[in-house]
Amino acid sequence: MSYQQPCLIREAVPDDIEALIQLCAEHAAYEGARYNPQGKGEQLSSALFSTPPRLYAWVIEQDGKLLGYATATQEFSTWDAASFLHMDCLYLRENTRGRGLGPLLVKEIAHLALKLGCVNVQWQTPIWNERAISFYQRLGAEGRPKMRFSLPGHT
Repeated sequence: MSYQQPCLIREAVPDDIEALIQLCAEHAAYEGARYNPQGKGEQLSSALFSTPPRLYAWVIEQDGKLLGYATATQEFSTWDAASFLHMDCLYLRENTRGRGLGPLLVKEIAHLALKLGCVNVQWQTPIWNERAISFYQRLGAEGRPKMRFSLPGHT
């Protein structure tokens, strides 16, 4: 019988950056998106460990390896005239899904939203990701269809 260490959910630390970049690459591949890891270490470190942080991140660790992550940023809603927390990413490696860790990551984000005085937590997921949609609905989240657009940051 093999013994498996329990998973630890914690805030990301500087030593996690390289593993976090690898998880981001896996997440992008899962969603069929391109990901360029060049320069990401410095950029993520700057965002995560500035004061105040521009980006918040939690990781799932087991046996010294990262199995998943979630990130969030504080944003402002014009319609609510209040801050909200935007969950930018939530990704678990395939063998980690279905073990009850996703709700724990969302709970960490919800706790931060409460601590920061945010009115809610918002996020998006691809319309084809039925597994994620079902997961979020089980958490009691309400979906609102929208089209997401992006423009390059340079001309």
